[in-house]
Amino acid sequence: MKYNLKINDQNLACDVDEDTPLLWVLRDHLKLTGTKFGCGVGACGACTIHLDGEPVRSCQTPISEVGKASVQTIETIGETPTGLAIQQAWIAHQVPQCGYCQSGQIMTASALIRDKPRPDDEDIDEAMSGNICRCGTYVQIRKAIHQAAKKGAQGNE
Repeated sequence: MKYNLKINDQNLACDVDEDTPLLWVLRDHLKLTGTKFGCGVGACGACTIHLDGEPVRSCQTPISEVGKASVQTIETIGETPTGLAIQQAWIAHQVPQCGYCQSGQIMTASALIRDKPRPDDEDIDEAMSGNICRCGTYVQIRKAIHQAAKKGAQGNE
């Protein structure tokens, strides 16, 4: 079946079965490989993207459910002020180790700061709890989110 999608502010088309997970449409059909496959059951968060601004697991989102929703992936999150602040904070705090989970972590963190511009530790832990980092950089992730949120609160985005 043919689908017309709005991904990263571009209109893109693909011809896939209706039950094809959005993750595989992005990676295999549209060659947007920043979104990672982690577990396939929505438990690890590596495949997190924004669907109409909300963080969702693309491995669990069939293409048939996307409809006219806008999809944003890690490839363009740095073009938003919050996404850029998070990416800069990630670098400053040396968050990435193996880097595999980082696209999902950043997508989740950017939605958190957008919805809660001044998150406390509890807010961060709750929002990020569904994102697994096999390298255990959770302390650095929290520090980076605080830095990115502070930068936004100061209007320096």
